[in-house]
Amino acid sequence: MNDYAAPTLDALAALLARQALRHGVACLDATELDAFVEKGGDVLILLTEDPARSPETWDVAVILPEILKASGHHLRAAALMPATSRELAGRYGISRFPAQLFLRDGDYVGVIEGMLDWDAWGGAVARKLASPVGRAPSIGIPVRGPASDSACH
Repeated sequence: MNDYAAPTLDALAALLARQALRHGVACLDATELDAFVEKGGDVLILLTEDPARSPETWDVAVILPEILKASGHHLRAAALMPATSRELAGRYGISRFPAQLFLRDGDYVGVIEGMLDWDAWGGAVARKLASPVGRAPSIGIPVRGPASDSACH
């Protein structure tokens, strides 16, 4: 029998609070996010999900300081609780949690969704830091062609 219980949302909140105290990872809500991003520079925002639904969320939150260290501390980092993460996901086309959103001077750079093998993290983060800004692939409304059964003409 497995005695392992998935971490709770309260445990995730406590972990993110420890990451804030020990490693300077800002734990933000929706009202604080824009001000954090507007400070500029390269930003990594960890979007989380309830760890009972997405156990990878816990894993990525735990290793986030190591990801930052591997980047040479070139990133300002923040973490969002699940409700705020879901609000932000549509703006950036994020469909899988956890997700690491990379922004530069407030503009979209890219996203890493899910958990990676440790050997892949360094290269993935380095590619994001070297990438130019671009347009976020927001989750849009499907467009139908002229031959579709649309009520709009």
